[in-house]
Amino acid sequence: MFDFDTPIDRHGTWCTQWDYVADRFGRADLLPFTISDMDFATAPCIVDALHQRTQHGVFGYSRWQQQDFLGAIAHWYETRFNSRIKTEDLIYGPSVIYMVAQFIRQWSQPGDGVLTFTPAYDAFYKTISGNQRKIISSPLHKKNNQWLMDESLLESQLADPACKILLLCSPHNPTGKVWTAAELNTLAQLCERHHVKVISDEIHMDMVWGNNRHIPWCEVGSKDWVLVTSGSKTFNIPALTGAYGLVSHAEDGANYLQQLKNTDGLSSPSVLAVLAHITAYRQGESWLEALHHYLERNLDYVAQRLNQAFPEINWQPPQSTYLAWIDIKALNINDDTLQNALINRQGVAIMPGATYGPEGQGFLRLNVGCPRIKLEQGLDKLIAGIHAVREMPLR
Repeated sequence: MFDFDTPIDRHGTWCTQWDYVADRFGRADLLPFTISDMDFATAPCIVDALHQRTQHGVFGYSRWQQQDFLGAIAHWYETRFNSRIKTEDLIYGPSVIYMVAQFIRQWSQPGDGVLTFTPAYDAFYKTISGNQRKIISSPLHKKNNQWLMDESLLESQLADPACKILLLCSPHNPTGKVWTAAELNTLAQLCERHHVKVISDEIHMDMVWGNNRHIPWCEVGSKDWVLVTSGSKTFNIPALTGAYGLVSHAEDGANYLQQLKNTDGLSSPSVLAVLAHITAYRQGESWLEALHHYLERNLDYVAQRLNQAFPEINWQPPQSTYLAWIDIKALNINDDTLQNALINRQGVAIMPGATYGPEGQGFLRLNVGCPRIKLEQGLDKLIAGIHAVREMPLR
């Protein structure tokens, strides 16, 4: 019914992943598995709705505070997560990271600490540091292919008076961890006990596999929190811009919107972004289910290929996201040497784990949001690159 197999040439579309791969990897001729967007066209219902809207021809100022948009979000939360939200708690922003940055500024002062679980999405580090806040790293540790937090360390970190905010990634990028109800309740209790506010980035909320279930923070948060998210990852529409959030207190929401409108001058959203979200959340579920099936098979294919080539890796697909977080430490190869081989010998761009902090050393992050033929080519190159590095003479 939906075609995810046929490649779409993205060259020449000002595409970050394909047209600007040289910015990060130094060469423009690489096969990229990098930034977390997908090589698939968005849902046909969204394309049709956007086409109809562009035929109108007038693109004046628009509003997000209208029932079509708010009601579509409420519908999505009720049908996907069995969560009933209050539409009056909703806020809007141009992107999730903008909203994260805004609440960091709203809820803390320069020099204050922002805690996040590491390895972490690289924009978290940049946003915290860029706002003159201190990064408090709480490393996740891997046990039996599960990523776990260190509760004793976490409580001591949250108890530090300098720690003002927990910046949570749920589901977690890059590990793909889906937080359990017990873990989320523990986080909520600890943050309340130590008066730490919570920013929960849930942009990967719709990309959860198997029997795992995403639990929105609004289901567990007791006070002083904001949940920020978007349909951009789910429906591959980040270039349209647009994000939204749920906030625990009306005053915090009003303060945020005051900043958005009167300080930053961002009161009018992209009408195409608003329309895309409405259409996705009302009509896009069948496309998403088909996409889920395709992505899960891609992740299974990665496991089959890697474990056949390198049994010592014993890689298992993540609980969520279309980002394969691959632990290669068992191969005993140097990360920089491998990257050099991948880029300069194999012509492939795969994100080095160190991009996501020191805890990412010995990992790769491979984006599987692509047609199978591209993934096959990428794994051929990755496996050949690893073999080449392992065959290099020791110096």
